[in-house]
Amino acid sequence: ALAIQVPVVGWAPLKSLEQLGPCVVFLVYQVLQLCEIIRKRHNMSRKEAWKLRIKIFIGAALLGILLLWLVAPSGYFGPLSSRVRGLFVPHTKTGNPLVDSVAEHQAASSQAYFQYLHYVCTFAPVGYVMVMFYLSDTSSFLLAWGTASYFFSHKMVRLILLTAPIGSTLGGIAAGRILAWSVRTLWDATSSSKQTTPEITNETAANEDETDETVTSGKNRAGKGSGGKEKKHKKSKRSNIHNAGNSSGGGSRHNNSHKSKSSFDGFVALQNGIDKALKSQEGIMVKRSCAVVCILALHMFGTAFKEYCWKLSKDLSHPSIIQKGRTRDGRILTIDDYREAYWWLRDNTPKDARIMAWWDYGYQIAGIANRTTIADGNTWNHEHIALLGKALTTDLDEGYSIARHLADYVLLWTGGGGDDLAKSPHLARIANSVYRDHCPNDPTCRAFGFIDRQGTPSAMMQRSFLYTLHSHKLKPGVEAPANMFREEFRSKYGKVRIFKILQVDTESKRWVADPKNLVCDVPGSWFCPGQYPPGLSEIISKKKDFAQLEDFNKKKDDEQYQKKYFENLNKPDVAKERALREEAYLAQEKMKKKAQEDAKSSEGKMKSKSFRVNADGSSQQIDSETLLADKKKKEEEAKELNYKTFKDTDETTYMWSLINDGNIHSLQALLEKEPEMAFVRSQDGRGPMWWAFEANNQEVVKLLMEKGVPHNDADANGKKPVDLLQN
Repeated sequence: ALAIQVPVVGWAPLKSLEQLGPCVVFLVYQVLQLCEIIRKRHNMSRKEAWKLRIKIFIGAALLGILLLWLVAPSGYFGPLSSRVRGLFVPHTKTGNPLVDSVAEHQAASSQAYFQYLHYVCTFAPVGYVMVMFYLSDTSSFLLAWGTASYFFSHKMVRLILLTAPIGSTLGGIAAGRILAWSVRTLWDATSSSKQTTPEITNETAANEDETDETVTSGKNRAGKGSGGKEKKHKKSKRSNIHNAGNSSGGGSRHNNSHKSKSSFDGFVALQNGIDKALKSQEGIMVKRSCAVVCILALHMFGTAFKEYCWKLSKDLSHPSIIQKGRTRDGRILTIDDYREAYWWLRDNTPKDARIMAWWDYGYQIAGIANRTTIADGNTWNHEHIALLGKALTTDLDEGYSIARHLADYVLLWTGGGGDDLAKSPHLARIANSVYRDHCPNDPTCRAFGFIDRQGTPSAMMQRSFLYTLHSHKLKPGVEAPANMFREEFRSKYGKVRIFKILQVDTESKRWVADPKNLVCDVPGSWFCPGQYPPGLSEIISKKKDFAQLEDFNKKKDDEQYQKKYFENLNKPDVAKERALREEAYLAQEKMKKKAQEDAKSSEGKMKSKSFRVNADGSSQQIDSETLLADKKKKEEEAKELNYKTFKDTDETTYMWSLINDGNIHSLQALLEKEPEMAFVRSQDGRGPMWWAFEANNQEVVKLLMEKGVPHNDADANGKKPVDLLQN
């Protein structure tokens, strides 16, 4: 009753499928208590009580089914979240790109288990097996707990924490029983060594067997007459089976024993043989040796485990944003870039400053810098995270138009490894799940990313808001417009960069800060989701609220998106090739449009400027041959310029796509119209000739050589086209 008063909780316990299970268990216990009250009041017998329980539970079940039948079609019940669904499907395939992007949701590896549990990983399975041989209420609980915790932790690495208590319990059981057996073995051996151990001969053993059988048989008969102990009965039964198996009497006794032989006789004989061997002098020595080895091993494991636990606790207690690095000469450095960046925000920005950063760092910025962030770890608002992803991964101009309405500063992680640029393909997918025009017909946004292992960005990535700020003045030709951004801070080791957004829309900032525009559950409440400023209405109008795959109580109007999303996840190479081809097609259309505009402009210039002005002021008409010569000269200059310019452009992407696909006809047609395209080169210094050799396409190599493309030059890494030839 108190929980549902919290705004963010509300009626979720009675609506969410994740919480209805415990709710049903609670109601079942109430029904059981009702049955117990009625039983005591009417003093019912055991049989009558069971009949009452069956009747009441059948009635309750029918009532529950009726309620479900009436309420479910109205969309009352909420769906299972993708986070819960991620526990039952492989990582990156929940259908929700936001959930799929979180590294902590991936399946746990054996290395991760050992990192956090160490030798508990070795002893816990042994304890699990031991508990199975001593079933009871408590042991059954341990088995169920261990099975459930291992299943869920194996599905999601962040849930390894769940296995720590049960792992420690089962590991302790295994270690304890091994130690107890070892001590008992040594203690019994020490006690028995004080007495003289008679030599065991075959004759003595046989006599002892015969005596044991006689005594056991007598006790067995006595037990039958007076309800003897079960243990003695089992021993008698085993002894009788043993006698039957070893009997050598003649006549009908031999035949009857032969007919009544059990399939377990061999196992019983083996067990008796092992028992005898362990009771011999050699067997006792072997047991003692094993006990000593076990104690020594437990001591070694325990000592190593203790040291590892102290070391791990120390490592985990360190702040995760402070790292250690090592220079080439072996010196250890403390990298404190992230905290220094947050301190800079705290000390150098207004208190009402709004910081745009990916949601991973939202809590850190709020806690250390004490500044408002656009998003943080509370990622339940999928559409808001998608808007942030769109602003970062869309074209620079559109991203700036969004950012100036939302934030005053942009903070980026730029130090390589898992920085913002490495995460950016996930950001693009999340954006496209809500803004479908972001990556048209490409749910996984394969057109946004790196096209090779050298880190060459795709054309879409290169145009993006994030790439421009991330690589600002670090890569040739990449620089943020001075009228849009100003770099305010770069950390010591380049891990963090902070840009100030220029020409922030002050009207939008005032509108958002006005309490009248807050949407609160009740007046004066702290739960106020707020609204977007009117300046973003055009962008917001394009969004399509994301429907989870589990939203069975909603109209299935998004099945096509989900179907294509899973197809692309299952066949990433095919999806990437299709996306790059689509991107190349768009680049081609863009170039065609540009060429048409240039042709019209050139035609107009030729018509209007068919005279050349000489130095003396006189004019001279230019003939067609001179015009052709000038045109050819310009083409040669364009070829030379292309060949000397190393830059990733739409043209390089399109050429790479044509050569990689072996589309010789389209390539010929393009080079006939625009021969300078054969000389374009990407950021790594490679061009069509390199790509043709890499694809083993002799036809393309021949075509390029006819166009005059050199084949002996080197790229930025010193490799010639022939060096890329694949066998």
